[in-house]
Amino acid sequence: MGGLEERFSFLESKGERALVSYLMVGYPSYDVSVKAFRTVLENGTDILEIGFPFSDPVADGPTIQTAHEIALRNGIRLKDVLRLSVDLREDFPGVPFLLMTYYNPVFRMGIEKFCGVCADAGIDGLIVPDLPPEECGDLKRTAEKKGLSLVLLASPTSTERRLKKIATLSDDMVYFVSVTGTTGAREELPLKRIEEKVRFLKDLGKRVVVGFGVSKKEHARRISSFADGVVVGSLLVRITSEGDISGLASAVRKLKEGTIIKDS
Repeated sequence: MGGLEERFSFLESKGERALVSYLMVGYPSYDVSVKAFRTVLENGTDILEIGFPFSDPVADGPTIQTAHEIALRNGIRLKDVLRLSVDLREDFPGVPFLLMTYYNPVFRMGIEKFCGVCADAGIDGLIVPDLPPEECGDLKRTAEKKGLSLVLLASPTSTERRLKKIATLSDDMVYFVSVTGTTGAREELPLKRIEEKVRFLKDLGKRVVVGFGVSKKEHARRISSFADGVVVGSLLVRITSEGDISGLASAVRKLKEGTIIKDS
């Protein structure tokens, strides 16, 4: 562990916050997804969130659910996800890679083996949206042993007591879910309520990134005034599905502009 904190500190020294970009491996095809991952990395992504397709993605909205379904239909498996990570790691050694996975694939393979192959492929951390903090102990211990960060999610409905528990168990950063419900681009976000929760977590000494619904430069700018970064997924997945690689590059550059809080 340590890659995430190093990245946050580096960005902070430049007057920036982190842009975390999510894409799905194998959507709309493996080759197009590789091109999309490279595009977001080349145009301003600070932390990469790699989507591993799963059959029952309960935290995801229609756009990313479709990506899961088509990637699985395309035959994407963990070996393909790890191959992509290995290939990207060669060209982007300083960018932290987070694997977004549901818990079932981890359980089926076995925690020890799963964490081992991820670490060997250059993954820096795991995000498991359906794993509650009360049940994350085994994965946390094994991930730590393999040098992986475990990133837990907090929500707008989390009590202060629960936020403290999440902050204690989450390594390097907490992923704050901006709205109740599933992923998906939104026009408006409840920014005042988000800020209150994020500041509470930061007062506990945690780095916090905000995701679910973030889709505009204005969102990124406002959130960057109080959080350590923003996570953008559905917007980038939708653009990728259209095969618009130049549009993807443009969207990432605009979002990244929103995370610059002062001239370097």
